[in-house]
Amino acid sequence: MEIHGTVRDILQSKGAEVWTTGTHQTVYEAVRLMGEKNIGALVVVEDGEIIGVFSERDYSRKVVLQGRTSQNTLVGEIINRPAVTVESKDNIEKCMQLMTSSRIRHLPVVDDGKPVGLISIGDLVSWVMHSQRHTILQLQGYISGEYPG
Repeated sequence: MEIHGTVRDILQSKGAEVWTTGTHQTVYEAVRLMGEKNIGALVVVEDGEIIGVFSERDYSRKVVLQGRTSQNTLVGEIINRPAVTVESKDNIEKCMQLMTSSRIRHLPVVDDGKPVGLISIGDLVSWVMHSQRHTILQLQGYISGEYPG
């Protein structure tokens, strides 16, 4: 089954607000911001460039499990580089392939060198489910004669 849609479509439905942190912020400050905004990841920016993503997963695996403290660890010490990004014109399938091959759960969206959004694996799953539901309804309508073939 082909999945239709672009990153732009997802951002239009979920919103395009981007929360960022810097490499010199402490993990504690980043986690606090994520808690305040009720989000699971932040785009990491240095000198205006996106260089990575900091997520709850990074916190649990690279701070807690390694015996570090969030107040003494900088975001830049634990993020994966370089950032894997997409553009708003990219299609959903490309995003799914990138996330799978790179083993990541968040993709910053960059247009003309500027961050315009952040999509997660959850956003993609929701889009695919919505797309499949729409296709099923169309097929049911076609079978029942509601839609001409």
